[in-house]
Amino acid sequence: MATKVMEVVKNLDLKRYMGRWYEIASFPSRFQPKDGVDTRATYTLNSDGTVHVLNETWCNGKRGFIEGTAYKADPNSDEANLKVRFFVPPFLPIIPVTGDYWVLFIDEDYQYALIGQPSRRYLWVLSRRTCLQDEIYNQLVEKAKEEGYDVSKLHKTPQSDSPPESEDSPEDTKGIWWIKSILGK
Repeated sequence: MATKVMEVVKNLDLKRYMGRWYEIASFPSRFQPKDGVDTRATYTLNSDGTVHVLNETWCNGKRGFIEGTAYKADPNSDEANLKVRFFVPPFLPIIPVTGDYWVLFIDEDYQYALIGQPSRRYLWVLSRRTCLQDEIYNQLVEKAKEEGYDVSKLHKTPQSDSPPESEDSPEDTKGIWWIKSILGK
């Protein structure tokens, strides 16, 4: 289905991109629990130019999270083709897993973004807020279609009006969410 070369954002301002992003929708993934809510990512610029990544989701009132590092795939390119490296499983992080993180679209105010990767197996609609206007959401879905994505796979992520704070939530310290997600549950 997807033969077109994907267009990615050029000259992404990493400093402006930093901060918290809420997952508005995504393709289901074995790396995320099916019943996760309030899913979000927080990005922090490291002194060496890499990005600290904190992905969080809540299942049954418990916080699951994984941390990683993002970096430019080609430091000399002006394209927003990033790589993200996590170590799994989260309860004993010993195995490195690296994936593509391509910024396909971002608005000029850095308030919402479309993220994908070359195989088109993963897609995320992100926003600085827990909700996104339908008109903007539909524009991002249309952009994903133009890039060769089967947008029928998009699943909206439930978000609370007042998202939980990490320090107020019990953690799933056993990594049960991660094991279940790998098993497809």
